[in-house]
Amino acid sequence: MAGSKMSVPLAVVVVLSVLLTGATHAGPEMDPYKILGVTRSASQAEIKKVYKRLAKEWHPDKNKNPGAEDMFIKITKSYEILSSEDKRANYDRYGQTDDTQPYGNGRYGQHQDTFNFDESFYNFPFNSKTQRDFADSKYTLHFKQYVNDVVPDSSKRPYLIKITSDWCFSCIHIEPVWKEVVEEMETLGVGIGVVDVGNERRLANHLGAHRTPSILGVLNGKVTFFHYAVAKEHLRQFVEDLLPQRLVEWVTDKNDLHFLNSWHELNKPHVLLFDQVPVVPLLYKLTAFAYKDYLQFGYVDQGLSETANLQKQFNINTYAPTMLIFKESTDKPADIIQAKGMKKQIIDEFVSNNKFLLVPRLVNQKLFDELCPVKQFHRRRKYCVLLMTGDEESFSLGNQAFLSFASTNTKEVVRFAYVYQRLQQPLCDTLMQNKDSVVILERRNAAGKALFKPVTAWNGSEEDKQCLLEELERLQKDPSILVHDAMLPELNNEFASMFVIRWIYACYDYLSEVIDDILHNNWREMMPLLSLIFSALFILFGTVVIQAFRFGCLTHTSRPSKLVKQRIKKAKDKPKNTNRPPKKNFVEVTELTDITYMSNLVKLRPGHINIVLVLTDASKNILLSKFAKEVYSFTGSLTLHFSFLNIDKHGEWMNTLLEYAQDAMQIGADEGDAGNHEMDYTGYVLALNGHKKYLCLFKPVYTGEDLDSKSSEDEGATSGGRSNRSRSLSTLQIHHKLDRLGLWMERLMEGTLPRYYIPTWPGLDKITPSK
Repeated sequence: MAGSKMSVPLAVVVVLSVLLTGATHAGPEMDPYKILGVTRSASQAEIKKVYKRLAKEWHPDKNKNPGAEDMFIKITKSYEILSSEDKRANYDRYGQTDDTQPYGNGRYGQHQDTFNFDESFYNFPFNSKTQRDFADSKYTLHFKQYVNDVVPDSSKRPYLIKITSDWCFSCIHIEPVWKEVVEEMETLGVGIGVVDVGNERRLANHLGAHRTPSILGVLNGKVTFFHYAVAKEHLRQFVEDLLPQRLVEWVTDKNDLHFLNSWHELNKPHVLLFDQVPVVPLLYKLTAFAYKDYLQFGYVDQGLSETANLQKQFNINTYAPTMLIFKESTDKPADIIQAKGMKKQIIDEFVSNNKFLLVPRLVNQKLFDELCPVKQFHRRRKYCVLLMTGDEESFSLGNQAFLSFASTNTKEVVRFAYVYQRLQQPLCDTLMQNKDSVVILERRNAAGKALFKPVTAWNGSEEDKQCLLEELERLQKDPSILVHDAMLPELNNEFASMFVIRWIYACYDYLSEVIDDILHNNWREMMPLLSLIFSALFILFGTVVIQAFRFGCLTHTSRPSKLVKQRIKKAKDKPKNTNRPPKKNFVEVTELTDITYMSNLVKLRPGHINIVLVLTDASKNILLSKFAKEVYSFTGSLTLHFSFLNIDKHGEWMNTLLEYAQDAMQIGADEGDAGNHEMDYTGYVLALNGHKKYLCLFKPVYTGEDLDSKSSEDEGATSGGRSNRSRSLSTLQIHHKLDRLGLWMERLMEGTLPRYYIPTWPGLDKITPSK
């Protein structure tokens, strides 16, 4: 019993000593007052002020000291303790921090909020995953998503993007404003994005965002930074400033006719919005930007006296916004909508249903694809009635009659359109047969294949209208009446701006971006650009000084001697020749075999071309002699090599090569299709570029009797080819097959011959010999 009585006090002493030891070690290890540098009587405002200063000073992103991260953690722990009244009282009373608490399990009735570093660290206000608005997660952008989705979509609507991070004080302060702006902008159709620098450093660098928080706008792929105080009005104005200036035209009684009558020149319907707001609504501007390629937008302020006649003319209700769409008729709107508080969905549906004129002009391939889409399913057939006309006054009556016919015969599956022959000549040449200027067509694939039927030579008469109406009725019952097929060429873009104008716009955008960077970016970020500018100025200045110095020295030197003048005069009088003279008095021609095939073609150095003559055993001597005479003047070029290919040994290699080059094979097959016999490639010459994998083709021409006959070289001119097709190949004399080779070689050196690209060179050793 005595032993047991002694053991109890001993156990108590041991426990107390352990607890006191832990407490004494915890005290000096973590003293939040010393770390923050405040007294025990400091108020919460003083502690918060000191904490903000120290956190900015010791932030790991700004302080590169190796111990900055540890110090920053201690500062956050200290503030966590002293900012809480319970934790601060617990420390003042027992000298303990949460992570070194010796009184576990709530034994003494103290409030237990055990400090877990990971949990507390990531739940701190400026790094809070739980306290941060979870709505940001659905707007989070990744690099691939930005490049593949946001950039293309920015040509239809602007994007507002916030750059944030987990260690960002100011991000907390702008969060309420950002949330309010997002709710408003998203309903208007503005794209929203959030980039977390910690997770998407690559995207942040790509956008040029080097600090948080940052807000930027993206329009047409161009990034513009927001540099003002984060307020709802400023951000709204920022989005509005991203849009082009002349997106919506102000319309009054003075310019209404000019605005509405421009439909023919612009080839677009016109939209008029009547409202009592003195400024153009942002929703209307965003709609105008989204449909800028399809419609022209105007705004009428109903509060102005200059718009009274317009309101009276179209009977506009002054109590609700009204939107009118005009097409070919300027007196009567084609569609109208009127509602208070118009929503984006209603406006989009209204505008998208009226994107095109009744009879639009095909001015580019994009418009053609939308008006006359490719057939996808049998029940979704789309037919186009196309008028090929002119813009002269003599065509105006016929064009007006075609418009009148289209307006009275509108159908869901039929679209009416017209083209000007002088602007879309390739398309008209393909479709016009027997001078029929109206055709009905159906596109079959994106490559250009279409079925069509010429209808009539349209002049706007009642007979023409009746004929077209009967054909449309037949088409509805029997689509097989489209008996002709063709490969339609790509349409010319009639509204494409000139290169000089595009270059000026590009320079203006670049200079604007540079000026914006100079005004708003700090000098540290501008150092690379400034270094480049000063380096260029230094080089330019140094060059001018050196040139001026040399000119001054030359003016003081004596005049050149008579011998020097004679040499200069001889050099000037010497005729210039771009081609180097031949270095040898013979032409080195090697045979293209399976041994020399790799070195002479497949692994030929970039920029080098092998000129290959195709011959047979019987014509070898004659053709090689003629070939050497024709190409001798070009042997001075270091990039040309000369070879010959025996067609008796490698006939199938030639067939395989031309099959790879489909265009070249078509030229070569023109003569072989008629007789349905094997092609004779004797006398053909191939210019093969082994590195870029293309060839140029020379076809022999018979000039034995008429040396001035037109060549049918493969130069894109098919008229010569048609004149020679009537002649039999057997009449070609071998000696005269290469008469035009010299002219062809000159065009080859000029780079004006058509090139036929192939996917790969066929293996010469793997082709079965034809004999």
